[in-house]
Amino acid sequence: MWPSLPRVQLGGIRFRSQLAPRQIQNVKRHKGRIPIPTGGSTRGTTLAFGDWGIRIKGMGVRFTAKQLMTAEEVIKRNIKVVKGAKVYLRVFPDIPVCIKGNETRMGKGKGTFEFWATRVPTGRVIFEIGGTPIREELAREALRQAADKLPTTFEFITRQSLPRLGNVVVQPSSSPVSTTSTATAVHPS
Repeated sequence: MWPSLPRVQLGGIRFRSQLAPRQIQNVKRHKGRIPIPTGGSTRGTTLAFGDWGIRIKGMGVRFTAKQLMTAEEVIKRNIKVVKGAKVYLRVFPDIPVCIKGNETRMGKGKGTFEFWATRVPTGRVIFEIGGTPIREELAREALRQAADKLPTTFEFITRQSLPRLGNVVVQPSSSPVSTTSTATAVHPS
């Protein structure tokens, strides 16, 4: 079997933001691209835990840990009047972003670690609200304010919302009804 690679613990950087992985394999990673949902998977586009939620309607985007924490705090502040209400974060920032200083000459390696981020495609659910029953107006307002803090457009969804495949709403497939006709065609001779 392959020898296990050493895991790196980031010392004081771990507690700069609450949302950060405990251990990572490589501190510096490639920039990568926002995934484009091709194929037929609709995983992560409907609610799993709560009764109300928001999902990305615009282009896929890279969220930072700070943006997600700010949006989560806004939701918690708005729904704290409801006893037992919970906020579910469906994405997690696990990608380290490294940045070099401005006006730096070429070479001398990749920049230093700056913040954690996550890449989220179009149609993915970001936040859900659940726990105890919450009025739709309260949930809609809390999620609208959270969406204003994030850099893309969102749509409010419920348990009855259909899944998405990118920008396309996937309609449930109806089973084809087989109608067999007993009439026979008569050909004039």
